[in-house]
Amino acid sequence: MNKEDVKIILDAGHGGDDPGASGNGIIEKDLNLAITLYMYDRLMELGIPVKITRTTDETLSPTERVNRVMNAWGSDPNVILISNHINASANQNADGAEVIYALRNTDELPNLILQELQKEGQNIRYAYQRRLPSDPSKDYYFMQRNTNPIHSLTVEYGFLDSPGDDPTQLKNNYKLYAEAVIRALFEYLNIPYESVPGSGYYTVQSGDSLWSIAKKFNVTVDMLKAANNLTNNAITVGQVLKIPSPVEDPDTGDFLVYVVKSGDSLYKIAQSYGTTVQALMSYNNLNNTTLQVGQQILIPRKDINQEPSDTEEDIIYTVQSGDSLWSIANRYNTTVSELRNYNNLTSDVLQVGQQLKIPRGSTVTPPNDQVDTPIPSITYTVQSGDSLYKIANRYNTTVDAIMRANNLTSNLLQVGQVLVIPSSTTSSEIRYVVQNGDSLWKIANRYNTTVNAIKAKNNLTSDNLTIGQVLYI
Repeated sequence: MNKEDVKIILDAGHGGDDPGASGNGIIEKDLNLAITLYMYDRLMELGIPVKITRTTDETLSPTERVNRVMNAWGSDPNVILISNHINASANQNADGAEVIYALRNTDELPNLILQELQKEGQNIRYAYQRRLPSDPSKDYYFMQRNTNPIHSLTVEYGFLDSPGDDPTQLKNNYKLYAEAVIRALFEYLNIPYESVPGSGYYTVQSGDSLWSIAKKFNVTVDMLKAANNLTNNAITVGQVLKIPSPVEDPDTGDFLVYVVKSGDSLYKIAQSYGTTVQALMSYNNLNNTTLQVGQQILIPRKDINQEPSDTEEDIIYTVQSGDSLWSIANRYNTTVSELRNYNNLTSDVLQVGQQLKIPRGSTVTPPNDQVDTPIPSITYTVQSGDSLYKIANRYNTTVDAIMRANNLTSNLLQVGQVLVIPSSTTSSEIRYVVQNGDSLWKIANRYNTTVNAIKAKNNLTSDNLTIGQVLYI
């Protein structure tokens, strides 16, 4: 819709000899007028055709108020009336905003208004309609009943007699609440909205991304998503985003913003900056170690031992006969996951002569001269119902060995989690339980052996397997 096609009528409830509700330093008629005048000025500034029922402390009868509404733009269903009010409760237990809408209208705009008010920290109750008891086909409130066919809303911004935080918020934040209604109105009408400079809101422009916006306002992508209840990184031109306050280090007020790159992990980032994974998770309010390319991680400068060097050279390791990712990770005090991510590997299969980059910050552990062959290992994907005990028993190893091989700090597992399974050091053979989708070829490849060797070891006369079958490798 074009701006010039929009028609808005604003109404400041009560006035003159009718003060409305009062309490906690608030007189309803005065606050209604302050909200309405703010909205009128903003809509004029934004180029939206708007009229107003009263601009002063004037007494208006219900009939006169309705006449001014209907005479503003005529009987046009595209006209939108917003009547501003402050609520009061007989039992003094209510708190939060409400929106009343006409029986002839939908709840789309009322709910958008409540959503925007909630973004400003106001509690919200509900959007509702009320019917006239004597004639349920008609609206209960005269502002909805007598303004047909226009789109009629009454916004109750909060309870001035609430025992909660409404009174303080109404006095301090009424302009923010008025702006919230304007944002909702623009979204409903699909009109580009221009935020007030310094208001804490930003309108998405062509070419924007969450990452570029986060960088512009010195926040993180995760902070933007949390402030705007976003479940993914998709944004659209004209979308209005609430910009959270930049995070500052409590001690120095200073931090470094690191942008996640392909192959990064929290471990790798922590190693590069001389800090710890736990410190990064705590500082960025992360619940897990999963990262996305383009995500911003804040690194407290007080925790930085040294800046990462772009000229620092990776350690290059050439795969030897008998090597596995687990044995290499163990040698360099890193993890299989780190090696896999750092080298963009899609499987744990290695080839003799293959070169691997070792994550920066890893320290080499000289191999034991008495051990010529690294300990073999496999990977296992956690299934529903699994436990470390069941997996350890299946592979003839121990819970402690699996925890050490995977740097686990607890026994909790997640379905789909990939575990490195070290082979038993107390037995010359591995006990393997056949899983759904297994084949002799896959199992042989996993254990760096052959199909014929497995068949011979288990006295098999065919390649057929059954789920739950026990094989000795």
